Amino acid sequence: MSDPVVTPLGFSHVRLTVTDIHRSKAFYEQLFGMPPGSDFSDQVDDPTVHDDPWRTYGGCSFTFGGQTLGLRPVAPPGDRFDPDRVGLDHVSFRVASVDDLHRAVTRLDAAGIAHGEITDLPPFGLVILSVQDPDDVNLEFAAPRP
Repeated sequence: MSDPVVTPLGFSHVRLTVTDIHRSKAFYEQLFGMPPGSDFSDQVDDPTVHDDPWRTYGGCSFTFGGQTLGLRPVAPPGDRFDPDRVGLDHVSFRVASVDDLHRAVTRLDAAGIAHGEITDLPPFGLVILSVQDPDDVNLEFAAPRP
């Protein structure tokens, strides 16, 4: 092994391309129970915002645990996420415990948000719960196995 080019400490941010910023923002606000920390979605109809990284292209972002999930509204209407193409397969959010996954199921059910089953993955030391976002991006909540 050679010396690393960099030594990452984790992810700084992940940004998802979305078709409808208002729909996606509302979904993630409900999922995370908080508003975005930065939000330029009110400017999405301004033709200059789509070329402006300082206004995150008319998007918004949610920060928790020192990491950020951003939403960028540049996908054409009707476009759908495809995990089998080059790029993102899914986004996994770490939670503290399997109990957090069970509480999430209760809250997802109450909110009418479809989700998968809580699934034990012994080879990975994880228990997961999956949901799809409005653009069909697979989101996973992962807890350490007890």
